[in-house]
Amino acid sequence: MITPLDIQNKVFSKGVRGYKEEEVDGFLDLITLDLENLIEQNDKLKEQIKSLTADLETHKKSESAVLETLEAAKSLMRDISASAEKRAHILVKNAELDAELILREAKESVERLTEESQSLKSRLSIFRTRYKTLLESELQKFDILSSEIFADENMEELQEITKGEIFKDEESVKDFKTITNLRIGEKR
Repeated sequence: MITPLDIQNKVFSKGVRGYKEEEVDGFLDLITLDLENLIEQNDKLKEQIKSLTADLETHKKSESAVLETLEAAKSLMRDISASAEKRAHILVKNAELDAELILREAKESVERLTEESQSLKSRLSIFRTRYKTLLESELQKFDILSSEIFADENMEELQEITKGEIFKDEESVKDFKTITNLRIGEKR
């Protein structure tokens, strides 16, 4: 490559009918200045290209980092979404198990209460039967005792009372009704 210095130092040989030396030197000076400007501009452009190339590389690395970050974010979102779905599934499953447990406990409670109710009904029936038997037994004893007491002396009077013919006073009527009610099992 020709430098401005090469142009300045160039000496042409002289011929018989040659060019005017001053015009050639002036023209060479112009060319030298233009070439110096072009070389200077070229150097500046090369520096600018280097700077821009470095910036481009930096931006490419940044772009690559941004893309990697985006991919990582997408992957993280997929993982979070999958995790949330799993957690939701687990929560629903736990809720279903809890509901089943509550339902089973409620059924067991109902069964237990039903059994207790049946047991109480059975015990009440047994109690009634025993109480009724006891009362009937006591009434029989009372009948036997009263028949022994009233057998001889008051038999005629008792027969008249039972027929409803003779009542000496109000108290006799009450006593008669009480005894009669006890015998037939009526309440007062």
